[in-house]
Amino acid sequence: MNIYNFDEHVNRKNTDCVKYDGLKKLFNVEDAKPLWVADMDFKTPDFILDDLKKSFDKQILGYPIITSKTSNSIISWYKRRHNISCIEESDISYTTGVVTALSACIEALSQEDDEVIIQTPVYFPFFSVVKNNNRKLILNELKNKNDYYTIDFDDLKKKITNKTKLLILCSPHNPVGRVWNKEELEELAKICYENNIIIISDEIHSDLVFKKFTSILHLDKKYHDNIVLLNSPSKTFNIAGLKSSYIITKNDTIKKHIDKILEKRHIGSINIFGIESIASAYNKGEEWLEMLLNYLKNNILTLEQYVEKSNLKIKFNSPEATYLIWLNFSEVIDTHENIQKRLLNNCKLVLNDGITFGKEGKKYFRLNIALPNDELLESLELLNYEFN
Repeated sequence: MNIYNFDEHVNRKNTDCVKYDGLKKLFNVEDAKPLWVADMDFKTPDFILDDLKKSFDKQILGYPIITSKTSNSIISWYKRRHNISCIEESDISYTTGVVTALSACIEALSQEDDEVIIQTPVYFPFFSVVKNNNRKLILNELKNKNDYYTIDFDDLKKKITNKTKLLILCSPHNPVGRVWNKEELEELAKICYENNIIIISDEIHSDLVFKKFTSILHLDKKYHDNIVLLNSPSKTFNIAGLKSSYIITKNDTIKKHIDKILEKRHIGSINIFGIESIASAYNKGEEWLEMLLNYLKNNILTLEQYVEKSNLKIKFNSPEATYLIWLNFSEVIDTHENIQKRLLNNCKLVLNDGITFGKEGKKYFRLNIALPNDELLESLELLNYEFN
């Protein structure tokens, strides 16, 4: 058994990474702790780095092809990790990122002025990718009870029209951390199936879960014709900079429409390192992932215990998935704008502004806890000093 050291401090400053080196440009600060961008401050696994180095042994980094080695690693991962055995090589397309894939799917599967439903608060590119494709954005707001979120099916049904063509599902959900259960997904799939709405399911956090995960592909096969699944190993294995993702659909007609747009935009491929990283992650990554999940669980426990012990006015509901915490500042007597300034200027902490995830994010901020435990504790001390 290998031992991976998630307590190790890695200096990411001056490495041209957005999370650290983008602070000056985006927030006009340089000395703050970045707890915002959804990548981890843990080293990319050595086995992936070693396999990427082997690419240099080829001596010429020319145009690559995506072979069965890559697709077989995806198929095998889904069988082993998720007990999904229906995926075939012909079901898979490749592109440079999940948001890229999402934009291509919107263009391929709807027309301008068609309606696309998103469930807010939600990952903020969902808003822009719909609007930038000249589709009409329909908001199906999640129901929030003590920071535990559920789908508002009654609201969803009311908002569907004959112009509604797509629903973008965030599963697991970013930022609220929900893992949708099978009953919720079946109800959602049934509504969309009866209204001829295609579900595009972003499952990029599906391996970063702390309870049983139900994929959209776990549902009855009759729903598979109305489903497109988007994923990538980028979040799980901290390789977002390699720009590699894939699209899975069991519907041949839908796949042809998507592939046509990928070809039109010249985005139907990934680079040589992205190809290698998918196979490396999915063929060798389970042991590392189990250790990562244990470490993240401990960080969440640290956060829970600290908040309880200190009587911190900031509240949260422990996530069922992801390393992202949806912090509720509603008990802090101050405006959202002032809280943001205090976080940045007094705490010297950079968190994601909750309003960017939708109007429901007022007085919420998203915290990334994928960092060494001692650094997390230091950040919590800064929060406590300012807000308690």
